[in-house]
Amino acid sequence: MTSTVRRRPPAPSPEAKAKSIATRRTPARLAPASAHELTGAITGEAIGSGDVTTPRLCHVHETGGASVLLDENDPLVVMTATARGGDLPVLLELTDVAPVGLRERTRGLLWITGWLRLLPSKAARHRAVMLAEERPAAELLDVGHDARMACLHPSSLVLADSDGTHPLLPHQFAKAEPDPFCEYERYWLRHLEGEHPDVVSALTKHVPADLRHGRIRPLSLDQYGLRLRVESDTGDHDVRLAFRNPAVTPEQLAVEMRSLVGCPFLAAHSVVPGG
Repeated sequence: MTSTVRRRPPAPSPEAKAKSIATRRTPARLAPASAHELTGAITGEAIGSGDVTTPRLCHVHETGGASVLLDENDPLVVMTATARGGDLPVLLELTDVAPVGLRERTRGLLWITGWLRLLPSKAARHRAVMLAEERPAAELLDVGHDARMACLHPSSLVLADSDGTHPLLPHQFAKAEPDPFCEYERYWLRHLEGEHPDVVSALTKHVPADLRHGRIRPLSLDQYGLRLRVESDTGDHDVRLAFRNPAVTPEQLAVEMRSLVGCPFLAAHSVVPGG
């Protein structure tokens, strides 16, 4: 007697998913951390309702550290300035939000714990210029006026999503590459949802029969495949559709999408904007 082992469809690694969340402009919250959280032992709701702040700007670097712009009168600025050694243990929470209007839009959370330190005026201006060259933002003009620049030195990271909770070390995060479509994904999913309901309908054939009665929506896209969200009366269910081969370019993505849809003559630009 033999048993069949079900293989999971190919998907990005936890490190790659964490890097993709950090690369996108995602909502961020910052709060003081406990010694327990600094070890990466995060369970349940990581950020409560205490001294939580929403930074004016948050930029996560390749290393897993972050540059954080805070109001100069923010309680965390005062707490950091008066902390022993000038370092405040903090928890940074990044929320991966689906770009289409799903019933439940949160796809995952990335928590970065570490030590927050305020930058001196000269270093803060230098950091603002560096960030502006990489990703311009009007908020950077506030540095030196009514905002303070701080840097977060990471000690641990945790990714939580539908596949589970994954603790990561800074060096693992630093070595990972973001998904090649992580910044392009939101435009593509909105285009698919808004302009091509026929394509979404054609993808229904890949959804288990007992789920096809629900409303099928595009949830996420990566180089290994497409995820659909089925919104039904019994709840939400996610289905991953794997590509035959990993895609790296928009042209390869168009080929894989045509294969999933089952129409080899479908024009690439009709499904993939700019393809």
